[in-house]
Amino acid sequence: GADSILVADGHGPGAVDVADLDPRVEYMRGWPKSWPLGLEEGGYDFLAFVGQHAKSRTPQSNMTHTQGAGYLELSINGTAIGEFGQLSMCASQLGVRTIFASGEKALAEEAQALVPGIETVWVKRGTCPGRGDECTEEQYRQRNGSAVHLHPQRARELIREGAQRAISRAAGREEEFGIIPLQPPFRRVYVQRANQKRSTRMYDIAEHADDICALMAMSHDNLRVVESEEQLRDLLVD
Repeated sequence: GADSILVADGHGPGAVDVADLDPRVEYMRGWPKSWPLGLEEGGYDFLAFVGQHAKSRTPQSNMTHTQGAGYLELSINGTAIGEFGQLSMCASQLGVRTIFASGEKALAEEAQALVPGIETVWVKRGTCPGRGDECTEEQYRQRNGSAVHLHPQRARELIREGAQRAISRAAGREEEFGIIPLQPPFRRVYVQRANQKRSTRMYDIAEHADDICALMAMSHDNLRVVESEEQLRDLLVD
């Protein structure tokens, strides 16, 4: 098993009931700075996700989004990613292996496609079809609320079993897994939904020669209007 565990709350206001945590873990709320969200401090061997949702535009996903409902899509070098992908890519650059992901079914499938060998568990499945590309930010925020859930007791059992498999595989050193192959230079494409204040979609493109963490931390300062549906198709991965 692990010698030490840091539980990093994925939401600024806090989404974890600290009273339910194992007393042996440490708990972090809030981020000291932008990406890679403290991973650069070192000392971490593995990264694991519990209760994670899929990226924006994912069909059959519950409460799916990337950062917020305003994101239509975020991609790196032609691969669409969400919050799971953002942190996992940063971790891979730093040599931290992403070994486990749990949450909804769509997230498990996303993780398996992105991270070689990762152990996954899903405990709910979204039921809303389609990508929701036609939605404004406000519409998308309300769109993906339906899901079928496992009983909490069964969900906890599956998560525990999956996490144990992941740490046993990773600590045994019999196989190397959990690192995303990264090929610099890096190109980030961000497409923003229309909203109540602005009727047009916007986009931003940023690049970095060799540092994925630095690219993730770059702000969207050069937003431009998406001029046509043809341009939108060119900006989106698929």
